[in-house]
Amino acid sequence: MYKSLIRPLIFQLDSELAHNLFVKAARGAELPIAQKALKKIYAYEDPRLEVGLFGFNFASPLGLAAGFDKNCEAFDYFSALGFAFIEVGTVTSQAQPGNPRPRIFRIPESRAIINRMGFPSEGMSLVKPRLARAYNRKSRPVIGVNIGKLKSVSLDDAARDYQLCFRELRNYGDYFVLNVSSPNTPELRRLQEPERLKDLLQSISELNKDKKPVLLKIAPDLEGKDLADLIKVCASASVDGIVATNTTFSRSGLIKDPNQTGGLSGEPLRQIAIKKVRYISDATAGTIPIIGVGGISTAADVVAMLQAGARLVQLYTAFIYEGPSLVRKIKQDLSLYLDRNGIAKLSDLTGPR
Repeated sequence: MYKSLIRPLIFQLDSELAHNLFVKAARGAELPIAQKALKKIYAYEDPRLEVGLFGFNFASPLGLAAGFDKNCEAFDYFSALGFAFIEVGTVTSQAQPGNPRPRIFRIPESRAIINRMGFPSEGMSLVKPRLARAYNRKSRPVIGVNIGKLKSVSLDDAARDYQLCFRELRNYGDYFVLNVSSPNTPELRRLQEPERLKDLLQSISELNKDKKPVLLKIAPDLEGKDLADLIKVCASASVDGIVATNTTFSRSGLIKDPNQTGGLSGEPLRQIAIKKVRYISDATAGTIPIIGVGGISTAADVVAMLQAGARLVQLYTAFIYEGPSLVRKIKQDLSLYLDRNGIAKLSDLTGPR
């Protein structure tokens, strides 16, 4: 129904308008009757898919990547679809509009998207009460909070800006992700440089009295010494995990390049992301947990990412192309994969080497 009826209608609209209308409509999932109906349609559980990480039990390795529910407006909807964890954000310390529109571009023939959003956010003060309501749900997925720097804040003041956001929201997230890798905020990726990264991680550590897991989201375009240096900083700073990867500047794999600036996500990113996950896992001997994200749309993609060294994975672009049944379908296919290969549990595919 989604592919034959709903998606063609949605794809006639401007990408960002369609996304915003979808998120607003998804707020209806807060109603108990809507929750019950959605869970009846989309629920699928298999204890063999469970993953223990960061002190939490994830019902499966499948999570929603940051960027979809930026302001924590549709948490109950995504929860009802069966995501094991939901990463809210990117949240900034104050409201900001992001980059000028249009800034999201679908590329259906490549099952990809280019975006140059630039962290549009309602700001931590408006997001906080929604996040608190979600966090205090009796039964809920694991909550991640992705935080980023305001465009108006200089690199020299970036650590203080991240601190503001972390301090305000730290009681309402299970884990936190420092987004230093979006290609759409000028100079943001310079925070991946060793000295700047050390300062940022130290500044957050000073506030992290409750020892919330703090992860770093990195760019897929880091190569060679730059990537090796970043991994060394993460290891020395005892970073709790790495999210690999953000969107890419590369246009490799596109059937047709729309000549739009911004970060590319979707199927063309998959092999780049898997390669980065494998490199990080090998370089750290599996000692730093990795959340793999980039182009995942099938159970086979999940298996490939886990075998590369990821412990969890996140979806985004494939959800737009496949619709709300995607999470259930992948979980069902993962169960079939375990049956066919005689594997006791999915977590046997990954972990420390």
